[in-house]
Amino acid sequence: MLSTRQLRYFEAVARLGHFGRAAEACGVSQPALSMQISELEQQLGVSLIERRSKGVVLTAAGREIATRAARILTALRDVSDYAASCRAPLSAPIRLGVIPTIGPYLLPQLLLALRTRHPDLDLAIRETQTRTLVTELLAGSLDLLLLALPVEHADIETLDIAPDRFLLAVPPGRTFGPRVRISPERIVNDRLLLLEEGHCLRDQALAVCHLQAVGSTNTFGVSSLATVVQMVANGLGLTLLPEISIPHETARGDVKILRFANPEPRRIIGLAWRRASPRAQDYRALGDLIRDTLSKAARSRLLPG
Repeated sequence: MLSTRQLRYFEAVARLGHFGRAAEACGVSQPALSMQISELEQQLGVSLIERRSKGVVLTAAGREIATRAARILTALRDVSDYAASCRAPLSAPIRLGVIPTIGPYLLPQLLLALRTRHPDLDLAIRETQTRTLVTELLAGSLDLLLLALPVEHADIETLDIAPDRFLLAVPPGRTFGPRVRISPERIVNDRLLLLEEGHCLRDQALAVCHLQAVGSTNTFGVSSLATVVQMVANGLGLTLLPEISIPHETARGDVKILRFANPEPRRIIGLAWRRASPRAQDYRALGDLIRDTLSKAARSRLLPG
């Protein structure tokens, strides 16, 4: 009979592509993990893995069984999560994925609020780009995502939390006139500095400025807003910043921040989880806490009107 241990070990090898890393992730020795997978192959009567010097490759049967194993393990976690949610709200562990253009600006305040209100919550955080987070959510590696919406997938449920306006960062010496409100047309001939491809903020900035190509943009492989802001400060171009990042990224006063004319461009910060998850009530409660945290942070900001 198949065991959950065998499925868990095999899923780890399939996901990580390496016996050693899978053994470390599962907290067992590599020989013990290898033995369990060999027994799984014998019970199923098919080869699951091609063992190579630099890692492993799944067979066709292995790829299909890995997908099914991930679903089974996710369903088993859902059973435990549901039982935990029945005992107390926000008491079961949450594996939270967050995008880099939200995490550094919200998580410090959010973690402080969670420590006060839900001290027993075990929150594991994974920060990476949206596409990877969605893949890992659907595979069951993550429970919940904090990101910019929309996320369109039939198996994913989302919750709008709060709008996050975009503002324009320009070099200190750049002038547009007193109390001017910027329109995208006024910066269409400027160099727009963006994050590298794969960041949703890049695509949102291109949409705001009505740019379909990168002829008037430059990224230089930049993956952090802090680097982009320093490039702006040195006169290399302009950039769009989400309002949530303003206190952190402009604290040194190296750039000037300007507002857009109405309707101000914005993104929506929200949560996403698997539609089949039994913990929707927990995630909505966390959404309320995030909304409250964002509201308090917004009241403390001093932006020009």
